[in-house]
Amino acid sequence: MATIQELFDTLEEIEAYSRVLGKVSFDMQCCAPPEGMEQAGRDMAIVGKRLYELTHNDTYQALIIDLYDHRDTLTVPQKALVERLYENYRKVKNQTAEFSFAANQAGNLAYAAWLTAKKENDFSKFRDSLASLIDFERQAIDLREQTYSSYYNACLDDYEKGGNTDQLDAFFGALKERIVPLMKRIVAEGKPIREDFLTRPCPIPEQEAFSRWLLDIQGMRSTATVLMTTEHPFTTNYGPTDVRVTTHYYEENFVSNIFSTLHEGGHALFMQNEPQEWYDNHAANGMSNAMHECISRFYENLVGRSEAFIHFVYPKLQELSHGTFADVSERELYEAVNVARPSLIRTEADELTYSLHVLVRYELEKAFINGDITVDEIPALWNQKYRDYLGVDVPDDACGCLQDVHWAYGNFGYFPSYALGNAYGAQILARMEKELDVYGTMANGDLSPILAWLKENVFSIASVKDPDEWIRTITGEGLNVDYYLTYLEKKYSALYELK
Repeated sequence: MATIQELFDTLEEIEAYSRVLGKVSFDMQCCAPPEGMEQAGRDMAIVGKRLYELTHNDTYQALIIDLYDHRDTLTVPQKALVERLYENYRKVKNQTAEFSFAANQAGNLAYAAWLTAKKENDFSKFRDSLASLIDFERQAIDLREQTYSSYYNACLDDYEKGGNTDQLDAFFGALKERIVPLMKRIVAEGKPIREDFLTRPCPIPEQEAFSRWLLDIQGMRSTATVLMTTEHPFTTNYGPTDVRVTTHYYEENFVSNIFSTLHEGGHALFMQNEPQEWYDNHAANGMSNAMHECISRFYENLVGRSEAFIHFVYPKLQELSHGTFADVSERELYEAVNVARPSLIRTEADELTYSLHVLVRYELEKAFINGDITVDEIPALWNQKYRDYLGVDVPDDACGCLQDVHWAYGNFGYFPSYALGNAYGAQILARMEKELDVYGTMANGDLSPILAWLKENVFSIASVKDPDEWIRTITGEGLNVDYYLTYLEKKYSALYELK
């Protein structure tokens, strides 16, 4: 019988190559010169080929199969690790080295194509790369041992184990049923909110200082964290001692960076605070994307946009901005950062309409992955759905179907995780409030009790449970979207003084 230590020894090398790939990718997105993109892509493909050899040789695969057959003799994190590796093995075992290399090369080159297309506002310059990624995704699913009712259900299962379009159609249906009427009431009846100061120039050094302060408040370990900038903010990690947070500064939109930093900081906290036993057993980072997005959206919205937290950060904003917002009251700041209105950009969307942006992406990628529409139809359908769901006209591709980087990575099925994360977060908040004075801690600027609660109740089980088991363990019930919708209705009815 194989031993778990044999697996650990092999994983040490595999994870080293994975970290190298991740660091080259991080470099491409944050600091590599444009002329170096192609070389970096080739480097990643070569390293990826070696990684493929390590994970597809007979010895490694036999090791996983043997340990899986004896998984009941393992500890909880070891069993979770082996089950995850075995499931992934079954998904890729029939892929040849040539197929894997070609798919990796297509993925590595797609980011540069997307970046060019977005900057030049021309979908046609990304069109072929996207079509290639979709084709590779379908081929990879066809090669799996597992069977699925549709290509897109396979994609969903990769990000949210057990997820499917029947569940998501019902979930998004509930959101539309209650969010759309509330938005219409706000437009028709809501009180006016002052926003003129939101576009005042705020120097980037001041914004950066505020970002670093926010990460400290959240509880990030500064000696294990890097903060950099990129076109599309993201967070990644190479173990709990090397977490990379990125943001994007806009001199005339200081709010964007504030909530980008809080969002990415939430991801980073998850990456730094799983149990040490999980890291020691190579079982960390096994949570679903919605679990991760739950925490990032929790800090961005449930904490960051709360009246209590705005009360705490208001004096610091005034201090760091050197009088830029001297005529803005605390209440005006709170109302302004919570303004609700249909808009073009998902990452800049307000808390109320955000999930409608996700709905557009969900419907489109479900259609093009399943072959119901062609790649060439995406821009026009995107624009039509924005008119139908949000009532806004899309002026160009850069503000439309090119605004997100996810499809350039082949991350089909990821977008629903954002909306699911919103719902999970509200449900977890309701449970947390039974044990903590949550808003009292926010108002005092001491978020450590919140982080401690999350570490004990949320982070400690995420990598060893599937999404349904996870939310049931935390809250005592399965996902219940009513918590999220009730939270939105209560908050925005009060904010806009709806009768």
